[in-house]
Amino acid sequence: MFEASRAKALNQLDNFVENNLAEYSRLRNFDFGPEKRSNVSCLSPYITHGIINEKEVIQKSLNKFSFSKNEKFIQEVLWRTYWKGWLELRPNVWTDYLVELNQIKNEFQNNEDYLSAIDGKTNIDCFNEWVRELKENNYLHNHTRMWFASIWIFTLRLPWQKGAEFFMKHLFDGDAASNTLSWRWVAGIQTKGKNYIAHAWNISKFTKKRYQSVTLNENAVPLIDRREYKLRPLNLNYEAGSNENLIVFENELNLENQKLKEYKNIYLILLTNKIRKIKFEKKILDYKIKLIRDQKKRFNKIQLMDEVKFQPITEKIKSFDMIYPCVGENYSFINNMKKKNNLKLNIILRDEDKFSWQFSNKGFFNFKNNIIKIFNKFNLN
Repeated sequence: MFEASRAKALNQLDNFVENNLAEYSRLRNFDFGPEKRSNVSCLSPYITHGIINEKEVIQKSLNKFSFSKNEKFIQEVLWRTYWKGWLELRPNVWTDYLVELNQIKNEFQNNEDYLSAIDGKTNIDCFNEWVRELKENNYLHNHTRMWFASIWIFTLRLPWQKGAEFFMKHLFDGDAASNTLSWRWVAGIQTKGKNYIAHAWNISKFTKKRYQSVTLNENAVPLIDRREYKLRPLNLNYEAGSNENLIVFENELNLENQKLKEYKNIYLILLTNKIRKIKFEKKILDYKIKLIRDQKKRFNKIQLMDEVKFQPITEKIKSFDMIYPCVGENYSFINNMKKKNNLKLNIILRDEDKFSWQFSNKGFFNFKNNIIKIFNKFNLN
């Protein structure tokens, strides 16, 4: 389903817009099973890695239908932009999450309920099937992700932090912002006091009765987290200079649309599990390598390397341009390298993100009300 190439991503986008976009609003919440995904775009693995970007997707959809007919699809695409902006303005949410994850690591290493959940051996059949689907296909329908997270937190009573980690380990479209904040939202700590409850009737309806008589905790109260995160100003200025060297990470591979100058060297860094806080499954790392190899066909100056190979380069070169990888493990790594080796990093950030993220200061309703303003800024019509 997710062939690792930009050509496949563009073909999938074209096919969805031409054949399935018209019915998206009506059918998007249905999970018909892993073999029947035509009601959703399945573009998220490509967008996550920057193989295609949100602007490309939105413009293609607007070429087919007006904004009013297309609004729900566009909103769903822009949720990713919103989540990224929200986390950029509150980066301590990510660092606190990793601290909490580490604190409970030993406690759940041999926890029977946790092990039963990640092995798909609970007493909830639909949940068990979703575990298998996630491990086999590295993808779940968005509605199913919500049900899964709700069951994990409120019926199985497992920590949301471990659930978010489980998703990141296995998802082709795993993203620090979207994944972490979505799990917080289900738990009721993202929008404080408002949790998402999976109901048996809802699962039955939107799976076309594939799962019936599911017994769940449908009266759970939201989790409590009284921490308040202050907004931080975005300080990602780019200074045009004479850098000959560019740093790119595997989650920002869309070099075609960056309007980059010619670089002598392009260092594309894929971190190994040795230094990752969340260890990817082999299939995820292999998928990322395939995407990178596809990009190398068009950008022959790309040098793929891990953190070990990159270290001696920073001992010789002290100034780089860098496509901003956003809050997450990649940025934590390069920020530490910057401090350790006294590097100067000129940040390259897409204009669309820089402008849009200012509207992530509040809830998505506020962001949604500014979509037309975003469109006008970037001539999307």
